[in-house]
Amino acid sequence: MSHYQLEEDGFTILPRVLEEATIIHLLTEIQRVREEQTTLKNSPVYALRNLFQVLPSVRQLAASPLARSLVEPYLGTDCVAVRAIYFDKIPSANWKVPYHQDLSIALASQHEVEGFGPWSHKEGVLHALAPNFVLEQMLTIRFHLNDCSKENGALRVLPGSHRHGRLEAKRIEELKAETEEVFCEVEQGGVLLMRPLLLH
Repeated sequence: MSHYQLEEDGFTILPRVLEEATIIHLLTEIQRVREEQTTLKNSPVYALRNLFQVLPSVRQLAASPLARSLVEPYLGTDCVAVRAIYFDKIPSANWKVPYHQDLSIALASQHEVEGFGPWSHKEGVLHALAPNFVLEQMLTIRFHLNDCSKENGALRVLPGSHRHGRLEAKRIEELKAETEEVFCEVEQGGVLLMRPLLLH
């Protein structure tokens, strides 16, 4: 695991982290929930934003020694998982978003604290924009349940952009012009670790 790359570039890729049995189990469970949600919503579901609420297996993975071994070197032993999201990007259901930073966090309850807000709900999960000092202490883990290449939706990032703090639109455009983007291609079972303030 490259500590230097994560801190310098804002991301690092770890190959072959998940075992095949774990991948199959997660895909089976997620498909079951997707089918249930598709029936409820009467339309196909390609994203789930409340995995901790609907899938015990995802909560178990987040609390497992495997997952903790990935994040504790950066966040310490007191870290906790706060949100789990699933995306399935396929040709018939893909979506492009402009370069951005992940500025909102999931919270258990609402309290008026300086620096947090505005507040919102996403699929029943309470969220708020968080101050920089909180975001700088967080880490995103992207478990890849299938191969993710440049051709089928690999995440694009601007290395090192997380070191500039919270960015206004003008500065984002400047960094896009100054920085060579990287496609984070990850094979099935691999993991991408990423700082939330990294432009992606």
